Amino acid sequence: MTVTYTAEVATCRGFGCFIKLLLRWRASVYKLVWFDLAAFLMLNYAITGIHRFLLDDVQKGHFKAVVEYCKAYSDKIPLSFVLGFYVSIVMTRWWNQYMIIPWPDSIAVFVSATIHGQDERGRLMRRTIVRYVCVCLTLVLTNISPRVKKRFPTLEHFVDAGLLLENELSIFQSLNAKFPKPGKHWLPIVWASSIVTRARKEGRVRDDFAVKTLIDELNKFRGNAGRLIHYDMISVPLVYTQVVTLAVYSYFLTCIMGRQWTGDLSAEAIDLYFPFFTTLEFLFYMGWLKVAETLINPFGEDDDDFEVNWIIDRNLQVSYLIVDEMHHEHPELIRDQYWDEVFPMELPYTAAAQPFREEHPESSTAGIQLSAAQQELQPSSVRIEDLAPEYNSKFHNDLADDAASGIHFTAGGKMSRSGSRVSTRERRFSGGSTPSNIGGSLTRVNSVTNVLRRLFSREDRPDGNKTNDDTRAPGKIPNSNSAASLQQSRYAGGGSMRIGVIEEVDEQMTMTSMRPETRPHVQSIFPQGAPPPSAPMNVPGTVSPINGRNGGEILSTSAPAAAIRLPSAPRTQRSTQSARSSAHFESAPGFEMGPVNDMDNISMSSTSTMNSDDEFLKLKTEREKQRRDKAVLKLARSISAQTQINHAGNLNASDSEALLTELAQTSRISIRPRNDNYTDHV
Repeated sequence: MTVTYTAEVATCRGFGCFIKLLLRWRASVYKLVWFDLAAFLMLNYAITGIHRFLLDDVQKGHFKAVVEYCKAYSDKIPLSFVLGFYVSIVMTRWWNQYMIIPWPDSIAVFVSATIHGQDERGRLMRRTIVRYVCVCLTLVLTNISPRVKKRFPTLEHFVDAGLLLENELSIFQSLNAKFPKPGKHWLPIVWASSIVTRARKEGRVRDDFAVKTLIDELNKFRGNAGRLIHYDMISVPLVYTQVVTLAVYSYFLTCIMGRQWTGDLSAEAIDLYFPFFTTLEFLFYMGWLKVAETLINPFGEDDDDFEVNWIIDRNLQVSYLIVDEMHHEHPELIRDQYWDEVFPMELPYTAAAQPFREEHPESSTAGIQLSAAQQELQPSSVRIEDLAPEYNSKFHNDLADDAASGIHFTAGGKMSRSGSRVSTRERRFSGGSTPSNIGGSLTRVNSVTNVLRRLFSREDRPDGNKTNDDTRAPGKIPNSNSAASLQQSRYAGGGSMRIGVIEEVDEQMTMTSMRPETRPHVQSIFPQGAPPPSAPMNVPGTVSPINGRNGGEILSTSAPAAAIRLPSAPRTQRSTQSARSSAHFESAPGFEMGPVNDMDNISMSSTSTMNSDDEFLKLKTEREKQRRDKAVLKLARSISAQTQINHAGNLNASDSEALLTELAQTSRISIRPRNDNYTDHV
């Protein structure tokens, strides 16, 4: 487990609190680098012995050249930068791995608070849920930690330890046989969520919000456990680790040659036998590298690795304690000793803690005190009149531009956008500018666009006359405050023209309000009253009830479409007359014959006048004409056939009349119009 020394460095005194930590051996830098340091010193002494006792003068000269070369280029290796950045990454990774280790405490608290029931089944649900949570974390740790893997090498050891039951082990084994590759650490979490759902159905969980809270906590636990596996699979890039390792070892191999003594032995005897500063440098840089090697996997067996076996035992014990022993248990509710005082003024101190009594912290400006004279408010020394020259100089260019153009704009007051609106009634019954009072006594002033349009327009005259440019009299803008100034500027030989405008007025709205508004109305679109009467029309093919002659009945189409009921004639006579008059219907334009009932009343109506440009109506009329021709031809054929039968004498009078009646009805049905312009007459 990580070696802690927090209690020893709580207070720093004297030369510091880290001095006493240098004598520790466990998890110290000496323990990490002593083997590498021993190998480094042995190699250094070996090269030194060869140089001093085995080489001749010529060989020593070559050796000295090699030493100078290594000494010159050893500083080219960026060891501090590469090694420092790498150790920073490893330290951040080490701390993040510890922070994502899931703890089942919060899940156990939620389970104890939301899954109710003091019976055996409720207790079994709570204990099983937290046991599955602990099994999930243990399965993950067996995949990433050698310590836990040595403790639980197989799933059977989970059963022996009491984390799994026999039926649960069989499910694991069957799933591993079907899907051997993926890990099964998430399976206990699935079981736990199913138990939560079953508890909700049984009413042991009172609301859906509690179910959602439990499921969210279980998913959060599963996610953190999966992130531990991700840290195990995804390491720091290997190339970076190789670069750091090569940089450190190549640097010190270079130092072995570059730090050799090649001069006079009596000149500097301090480095004659032991490379002191080279050893310190080796201790620092190699110790830095060993720290990265130790912390890159905190789930190993190093001194500073996490004690995961203790975490497994602790999680199971605390979880059972929360959901079972402490389920819905709390101390008796008794008044505290500050019940009457509401809150204590100060908690008591012991004699040992009396020197550490602390006062309430104060802000940084609490000690600043001002006298009564310093607290007096002073009037401002800046006046608005002093700012007038600056204002005039700011807008001087705008005034000069107006003077050069000859048109000046003078503000006549301010009004809001809503105040510039004129009622619809005033705009409809007014022509041109209306003397509408806007915002109380404020009079509308013509806008710049409207004024210029009226000046250069011939047609917009008060008298309605059009005159030439030479003889045109000056026009007046009715009810305008700027009319007088405009008329004066018309006859003036020079000078400027002043146009009064109102500040913050919508120009488009002003022009709209000065124009008479004419909106379409239903009375102006559709004609009102009865339609005008049409000319009388001679209806052919009708039998006069008075004289029995065809034609002669004058009917007006201006009357409403009503039924024209004729007196009933004998059945045989009507059939003969209808057959005789069928030839006249084709020559009568705009009329069609159609049956309406057994009384053989014929409805005739006038077709509406068609527009010559309307192709659709032309096509419709042509199709109706073709349909009428076919019906008349069919009727004529049936009448001729019936006449031949009567001449042959094969049918008697009653049968002939019945046949003629049936043929007439069939002909009427065939030529009945399909549009709605014809009305059945009864």
